[in-house]
Amino acid sequence: MLSMTNDRVLTEVAAVLEARKQAAADSSYVAQLYHKGLDAILKKVGEEATETVMAAKDGDKEKIVYEVADLWFHTMVLLAQQGLHPADVLAELERRFGTSGLVEKANRGFEE
Repeated sequence: MLSMTNDRVLTEVAAVLEARKQAAADSSYVAQLYHKGLDAILKKVGEEATETVMAAKDGDKEKIVYEVADLWFHTMVLLAQQGLHPADVLAELERRFGTSGLVEKANRGFEE
């Protein structure tokens, strides 16, 4: 069980990811990703998304949670690399809350 509140976990992880942007490449996995650049980060996000899909197809709940955690983590690395924070995503989800998915999709100013 988590010892932190859920939103605090996101904030704490985001703070660590931000700090790793300034770290030497050989000091951590995340620092290595940052030094390799956007393409390496995007590759990891894609790999984790695929692994999440495969875990869901297998129906293994424990593995789904594990893979989604990896996906969220690498997505948070991407957000930090782009100068964004989990709070930006949460604000967007809050904005959408209570709006029909069909209405929200129709109102988008860009294609998916």
